[in-house]
Amino acid sequence: MRRDLFIAGEWKKAERYASLHSPFSGERIAEVGQAGLRDTEEAIAAAEAASAVMARMPAHERTAILNRAAELLLRREDEWVRLLALEAAKPVKTAKAEIARTIQTYRFSAMEASRIHGETVPLDAAPGGEGRVAFTLRKPVGVIGAITPFNFPFNLVAHKVGPAIAAGNTIVLKPASQTPLSALVLGDIFGEAGLPAGALNIVPGPGSVVGEALVSDPRVKAITFTGSPEVGIALKSKAGLKRVCLELGSNSALIIDRTAELTEELVERCVSGAFSFSGQVCISIQRIYVHEDKYEEFLGKFKARTEKLVIGNPLDASTDTSALISAKEVRRMEEWVSAPWPKEHELLPAAGRSAVLCSRRPF
Repeated sequence: MRRDLFIAGEWKKAERYASLHSPFSGERIAEVGQAGLRDTEEAIAAAEAASAVMARMPAHERTAILNRAAELLLRREDEWVRLLALEAAKPVKTAKAEIARTIQTYRFSAMEASRIHGETVPLDAAPGGEGRVAFTLRKPVGVIGAITPFNFPFNLVAHKVGPAIAAGNTIVLKPASQTPLSALVLGDIFGEAGLPAGALNIVPGPGSVVGEALVSDPRVKAITFTGSPEVGIALKSKAGLKRVCLELGSNSALIIDRTAELTEELVERCVSGAFSFSGQVCISIQRIYVHEDKYEEFLGKFKARTEKLVIGNPLDASTDTSALISAKEVRRMEEWVSAPWPKEHELLPAAGRSAVLCSRRPF
């Protein structure tokens, strides 16, 4: 399968294509066009040309387009689940949840499209303002540059594309290199839904080319980025006066105090929070603090439930966790696991405080 770039409502051949392989099996699943600087500039130009059309579009039309897109996604739900399993190694049970949430996100965006409005402000707080009011009107920003990560390639794209369309903006989308197929399907989806040509452009490619162009081009009025803090900080430093919205990596902890009941539901939530999609989730649990009175009981229950997780092919309905997104991430995790563990007196705090259960500690 070969996938081209989506620019100005049409599929455009790229000068270079990169092989996309399954993280689980290693098989080649697609050849994906890689946008260069010229392609990116063309996409920005298309978005700028379409911005006047989108700005004039009434709210009911934007609402209808987003609802139609949600409906089109729903009709082919099983196809998208399989696509997620192939390109991201996301188990089907997890992929189904993401597709369902993606459809909700576009429907939520459709709802917001119909109620984006300004406000009136009384001016009588100051002398001379009696009987007067001011009012504000919300207008589209223009061209939005959107850069998305691999871990939720349908829903985190929807988080950017849906609101942008709802507000009457146009978008140039750079999806993650490992999961571009989930984004590229939106070209046909939104085309069929009635979105004007050029309002959505999808340009996979290296961040050093596509991302840099989006950040530096003055025609792009806002950047929305989801990814690592390091990249986000660098991006913001280069964006100048552009509006920038960053959603960066978390450092999520869970506290279980003396009063907590170690129910089956609690343990299940801890295990799913730690290991869902192999922990490749923005808010995955990275460490758990357990009161010393509950420590041994919790550790036993957590270990027992974790051992029931099924590791295997993401296309198998019984699989709970599958391959990591890339070999690089496997090596990084192996380094964490093999790192020296703190001595017991360094790990456990004084009596009356919480003990620490860390994901690096071998069970």
